[in-house]
Amino acid sequence: MAAARRRSARTLSEPARPTAAADADAGPLVLVERRGPVAILTLNNPPVNIFTTAVLEELAGQVLELSEDPSVRALVLTGAGDKAFSGGADIKEMVRMDREEASRHSAKGQAVANLLERSPLPVIAAVHGFCLGGGSEISQACDFIIAADNAVFGQPEINIGVIPGWGGSRRLTRAIGAARARDWIMTGEKVPAEKALQDGLIHKIVPRAKLLDEAVALGEKLATKPAVALAACKYAVNQASDASRLMGLEYERELWGLLFETEDQKEGMRAFLEKRPANFPDQRDWTRRKPEFPWESPGNPLESARVLAYQRSNGPSPSPPRSPASLPTLKSPYDVMALAEAYRDAGQRAFDTFFALMRSASDSYRTWTQAALRDPPMGRYARPRTSERADAPR
Repeated sequence: MAAARRRSARTLSEPARPTAAADADAGPLVLVERRGPVAILTLNNPPVNIFTTAVLEELAGQVLELSEDPSVRALVLTGAGDKAFSGGADIKEMVRMDREEASRHSAKGQAVANLLERSPLPVIAAVHGFCLGGGSEISQACDFIIAADNAVFGQPEINIGVIPGWGGSRRLTRAIGAARARDWIMTGEKVPAEKALQDGLIHKIVPRAKLLDEAVALGEKLATKPAVALAACKYAVNQASDASRLMGLEYERELWGLLFETEDQKEGMRAFLEKRPANFPDQRDWTRRKPEFPWESPGNPLESARVLAYQRSNGPSPSPPRSPASLPTLKSPYDVMALAEAYRDAGQRAFDTFFALMRSASDSYRTWTQAALRDPPMGRYARPRTSERADAPR
């Protein structure tokens, strides 16, 4: 259980523990340091600060506590050591996952990223060395990215047979545009800090030795602003730049889970762990395609509306006749009157309730904290369990 693995709380200001292998699990996975109104969270999973499930949960718990501390006005997120901010998600954890397990793992990573994005505090990522895969996705959820001159970004998931699964397909595209995001995600190539700056992902580049001081200085500057107005600015910009973010994350999670039923994923992750080139199976004939993939059966919006209208008038029918007179004729996918007729029974109250729930789920950092920490419970950070489904973020 994650609770049993939880490391004792300690800050950077406390004496360091011995580094012997036998004591490797003694310290926290996320170190906390305070510099006035700025709290520094340091990922502490050497050598490259891989995001295991335990790291995700501890980071979520610390962000929650600090976001509720009135003396904290800004957060800085960085990585311990000289090699990396984070090398990404833990492939050893993922390699044996099935589709359902992978979907839950994606939901947890997305929830932690959403928590950073939806915290009312400004969050600054101070990135050095490698910032790859899930590490890159977590940095993208921060409000600012300050990069050391040795920082290297990338979304290399394609090389192991999957896609970004913690919001990267959404946030990276929002930050740098679709053309550049395709280049990053579809080639999987590493991107030096200078190009990441040119593409528009990061805020600025500084010498490695000055990285943390620069990030703290920005945090201190933001701490002088009115806190409530600052939070409102953050939420307004996020909403303006990506109003449908929740739907995009769900789409990403569904595709991520589906890929765990492919030979590409199995071969790609095995090859990564065995430190050898991947030998992806030849699927040019698409014989092993999954019908759930969107390119297999994209659907016809005209036909969908016609069937819905027929079923509303005649009761549920798994296979309604394709062209009886009782099916309404739609002139185009944008035949608003016919579509409204098909969905009329939902009622205005249902629509109002649905969109209120969507807004609440999207905007509340507490909601994402509960999603990040719910399964399994995590000691003092755990929230009471409910009867809700364990595999669906709230």
